[in-house]
Amino acid sequence: MKGSTGTMLLTLLNRQPLYGYEMLRELERRSEGVFSLKEGTLYPILHSMEAEGWVEAYWEAVNGRNRKYYRITDTGSRVLKQKKTEWALFRNAVDSVIGAEFKRQAESSQSMGGGRFR
Repeated sequence: MKGSTGTMLLTLLNRQPLYGYEMLRELERRSEGVFSLKEGTLYPILHSMEAEGWVEAYWEAVNGRNRKYYRITDTGSRVLKQKKTEWALFRNAVDSVIGAEFKRQAESSQSMGGGRFR
């Protein structure tokens, strides 16, 4: 679904402010390696969300290093809520189509004596 990466980033930032590399690691960890973004993909998305007013950046010194952190704004929280609703509708529609097919395959397999997908 278009924009799902931004939705995932907003979800991470809704939990806590993060700096870029931390977002990359957390996204990869939570997705069990499925989403492994490069910095060249992450920062244009963050800059776009910042221009929209969905996130804001600030600098913080950590262990003597300045890091640019991002946090979700009130506008970003409202957008995230809307995006999650859209995602739920999308996911349910896909499950209705794909899930029905899987159910038919399982029933067909069981009626032919097989209990598992092959």
